[in-house]
Amino acid sequence: MLLTCHPDTPCSADLFISVDAVRNQPGSLYLRFVVDGEMDKIIMPPRRALGRTDGLWQTTCCEAFLKPARRDDYWEFNLSPSTAWASYRFDDYRAGMRDAEVAPDFDRVGGILQALFDFSGEPGVHDIDWQLGLSVVIEETDGTKSYWALRHPPGKPDFHHPDCFALTLEAPPPA
Repeated sequence: MLLTCHPDTPCSADLFISVDAVRNQPGSLYLRFVVDGEMDKIIMPPRRALGRTDGLWQTTCCEAFLKPARRDDYWEFNLSPSTAWASYRFDDYRAGMRDAEVAPDFDRVGGILQALFDFSGEPGVHDIDWQLGLSVVIEETDGTKSYWALRHPPGKPDFHHPDCFALTLEAPPPA
C-alpha cells in the first residue's frame, strides 16, 4: 500500500513509501515499511542498540496505530531506522497515554523496516478485526518534515485522528 504525503507538508525529495501489513495469526501483526528514492536528501538515523526510546517521531520514523474494531482504545508504535522503538497505549483519541507492553521484533536493512508484533498477552483483541493507521515522518537534510499516511484527515497532519485508521485487517478464522 502506498503512503501519500500530506498536502500541507510537501517533500522536496522524490520518494516512494509503501507498507505491507499482514495478520495471519490471531495475536500477530507483521509490518514492512519501504522508503526508497532520493535517500541522500533525507535523514536516516544511524543504527544503534535496539531499545525503547521516546520522541522518535521528531525525525524520520515509521508509525503504526492499531485499534480493535468498534473500540476507542488503541496502540501506537514508532519504529526508527536507528532500530530504536516505542510503544504506547491510549484509552481514546490522544487520551490516557502510557507505555505499552507490546514490543516489536524489529530490524532494518537499507530503507526497509520490518517488525513483528505479538499481541498474545493482550486480552480481547484476538478474535476481532483490527483497524490500522500506517504512517511515516520524513525529515529532510535541511530539517524540513513531511508527513505520509494511508489517509490524512482534514486540516493539519494528525496520525491519531480516527480518519487515519484506513486499513482493516480481519480476524483470522478460528484454528
